[in-house]
Amino acid sequence: MPYSRFNTALIVGAGSGLSAALARVLAKEGIKIALASRSIDDLAPLMQETGAQAYPCDASKRADVERLFADLDAASATPEIVIYNASYRTRGPFADLDPTEVEKTIAISAFGGFLVAQQAVKRMLPKKRGVILFTGASASVKGYAESAPFAMGKFALRGLSQSMARELHPQGIHVAHVVIDGGIKSARRAEPADKPASLLDPEGIAATYLHLIHQPHSAWTSEAEVRPWVEKF
Repeated sequence: MPYSRFNTALIVGAGSGLSAALARVLAKEGIKIALASRSIDDLAPLMQETGAQAYPCDASKRADVERLFADLDAASATPEIVIYNASYRTRGPFADLDPTEVEKTIAISAFGGFLVAQQAVKRMLPKKRGVILFTGASASVKGYAESAPFAMGKFALRGLSQSMARELHPQGIHVAHVVIDGGIKSARRAEPADKPASLLDPEGIAATYLHLIHQPHSAWTSEAEVRPWVEKF
């Protein structure tokens, strides 16, 4: 079945793991990639591998996000695909939480998603096409003990995505939220020998994002959940 062809993408919250897997799968599609992160010092190998360009940006700061999109416009790289993968968390007993850290968690996990999405939508609406994907977590649908700030941020991001989808799908912009319900395998987080396939493979998650990007207009998904196949839920 034919699908929309996109030429440019922006990944916000770029780094190793899922962001790197997303960059690789998009590069294989011949898509021009921009990577945005608070620090781009560690992105050189991924840039060389995928041909991506990197831009420093604190997604929770309005001025940074506006400058990011202005720079992309100037580079003829205005994104047709935007993936918001930035997040931050602080944990601890509720009575002991540092309000400054809580504020930072919500600002990066949710408010940054709003700032990035708003700039993207302003550019997508005139063309009536585009894809915006938000990375969620188990905490998007369940508030765990001693993890209130992360749940607050992820619940808010999910609500943002739902509201945007209902408003923007009829205007040609595909908005979806992906619940990553489980741990992600990485060099720092290997699967236990006695629990094979118990962690999500970032390449497998990236394949789901690519499927969402390719979905035809007649069957858009607004939310997807991914989890290890051996996990009970």
